[in-house]
Amino acid sequence: MTDAIDRPAARPGGRARRDENGGSSTARSEGSRAFWRYFTASTVSNTGTAVTGVALPLIAVTTLHAGSFEISLLTAAGSIAWLLISLPAGVLVQRVPLRGVQVSMDLARAAAIASVPAAAALGLLSLAQLVVVTLVVGFATVVFDVANSSFLPSIVPTEELTARNSTTSAAFSATQLGGPSLGGLLVQLLGGAASLLVDTASYLCSAALLRSLPSTPPAAAPGAARVPFLEQIKEGLRFVLHHPVIRICVALATLVNFGCGALMALMPVFLVRTLGAPAGVVGLLMATDGLGSLLLAARTPALGRRYGSARALLLASLVGTATAFLMPLAGHGWGLVLFALGNAGFSAGVVVLSILTRTHRQTVAPPELLPRVMASVRFISWGAVPLGALTAGAVATATDPRTALLLTCLGLLSVPAVLLAGPLRRLRELTDSTTGNPAPETAPALAPAPETA
Repeated sequence: MTDAIDRPAARPGGRARRDENGGSSTARSEGSRAFWRYFTASTVSNTGTAVTGVALPLIAVTTLHAGSFEISLLTAAGSIAWLLISLPAGVLVQRVPLRGVQVSMDLARAAAIASVPAAAALGLLSLAQLVVVTLVVGFATVVFDVANSSFLPSIVPTEELTARNSTTSAAFSATQLGGPSLGGLLVQLLGGAASLLVDTASYLCSAALLRSLPSTPPAAAPGAARVPFLEQIKEGLRFVLHHPVIRICVALATLVNFGCGALMALMPVFLVRTLGAPAGVVGLLMATDGLGSLLLAARTPALGRRYGSARALLLASLVGTATAFLMPLAGHGWGLVLFALGNAGFSAGVVVLSILTRTHRQTVAPPELLPRVMASVRFISWGAVPLGALTAGAVATATDPRTALLLTCLGLLSVPAVLLAGPLRRLRELTDSTTGNPAPETAPALAPAPETA
């Protein structure tokens, strides 16, 4: 991509040696330190979130005696915000400093999570409060994530984006491996509500680290405030829906996320009620998705280089979908291993899709449009999570959790089907010239779309 990437400047008075590539070694060093603070903030926060991801549904199932559909409501509450506010969030985020937005959202999430152990200590905890807390955290997460994904290209050179996205995804996978296990253990030792204090502390730590990052100016181009709010939203959607590669990747992500929403709603009930697994074992089994993601996140750049990003997507979708069918086959005792293998295999496929498609968006989207592109993609694809959760809850209530889990896996077959039926099957790279830039009419009104590689 030929458009410039803002990089942190050298410290005042620092000696900016020029390296063999013509870049400033001091600026590169500053950028590297900024990335690792960004990375640490994300890792700490994601660890706490992973603990909550196990603790909240276990509180609902074991303490408040929630059923399948009530758990699906809790799952849907965590992601419904992507349907409600992600599009305006993309416009709002580009008008304010990204660092400040992230810090504010971390503090809001910390306060919301802290209210659960406080209510439990007073004997006032209810399912309604869990839903409200999940909604608040979900809304704050939407704004945070749009800002967070738009912030990374401002501190990382374009040529390093795939490697840095792989690093952050690998760390996220590690937290998904250790966090749920820790969450299950903490629920057994401390009780569900008290375990949420870990997540509260993680958000506070993340806010402190993000506060230390370089401040970046708003992403909006000059004169953006004069463009109608709705028109700016439409520009982001047009870019996504008319781009020949991004729109297909969004379709894939939407199908995957529908299945992920269903799985998140079904797993706690299936493991506790159908298989009779204790809280500690539930945490371990849910953590196996982190194991699969961790292994493949580290290998994704190599897979992309060896097979090409488009072909790697196809391979990952085939393997991930096939292994998912092991989950509904799980049984008691050693039969739980099948669930672990299926969960790990499916998550491995998902992380490859996530890294490669996210890097592609960050590379081809104009900087002034990137927040709206990321928000538009997540409005469509992440908006499928609550729909998947509610659908799975309804099916499990009408039948049983195992049947609902099997039907979810059958639905996931649509992911490789879309790839095999569409134009990406003929490509090696997502950026191949046959799927170059979006048509001229899709370019944003504020500035012409830059040329992309």
